[in-house]
Amino acid sequence: MNASPGPPAIFDARRRAARLTRSERLFATADFLHDRAAENAVNSLEVILRDFPDVVDLSAHPGPFARRLADTVAASRLGAVKTVADPNTLAAPGAQPLPLADQSQDLIISLMSLHWANDLPGAMAQIRRALKPNGLFLGTLLGAGTLKELRGALTEAELEIRGGAQARVSPFADGFDGAALLQRAGFALPVSDVDRVVVRYPDMLALIRDLRAMGETSVLAGDARPLSREIVGRADQLYVSKHGEADGRIPATFEIIHLAGWAP
Repeated sequence: MNASPGPPAIFDARRRAARLTRSERLFATADFLHDRAAENAVNSLEVILRDFPDVVDLSAHPGPFARRLADTVAASRLGAVKTVADPNTLAAPGAQPLPLADQSQDLIISLMSLHWANDLPGAMAQIRRALKPNGLFLGTLLGAGTLKELRGALTEAELEIRGGAQARVSPFADGFDGAALLQRAGFALPVSDVDRVVVRYPDMLALIRDLRAMGETSVLAGDARPLSREIVGRADQLYVSKHGEADGRIPATFEIIHLAGWAP
């Protein structure tokens, strides 16, 4: 009997790791979503009156959480925050086993990384197993409404010029499934909130520059045909015609899903 092939490879982990490396130099210029996620996580910890001696941050960019945590009441309740440096683990969570022993952590943080998981339920289950009983997980990932304007413009432009279109923006999790996802992974008291942020840009290329600086450009598996300048130009026109505002700027929607759950 053949073994199960496992979940399909939606994302290319090596390409994702390369994107993260490339983004390091410019990340500080476009870290506003990661900073927002970190602020939410720290605010949650501020109201939880217990200590977390063993803490690990699995975020691909741990800097925002460290900055937000510094000099807060929550910081006094946390032990030294460890990070995971293996880019393959962070590139596509769940593709590689987490380098954490079972029931070894009181608190696990994962901000703005899990939307790159090839096996999201599997990655969540690994996190839950690494928590001590009554340990806490706080996570953030991008949701299904993220970059809906960009996705539509690129798809329409490619269909118009080539007669067919490939996926150019990563598929994101549905925010309404957040609590169910936590329950499926074995978490107790699951909480899921959706935070929608609209950022306005002078043009589509400015948005793409920010995505590159974040390390959030598409790393879908497979060999996609490169976009031509004609398609990118037409997508920019479509973006403006469908979503442009009175001052000439264009909106970009980001849907941030905040997750919290406890190990039973």
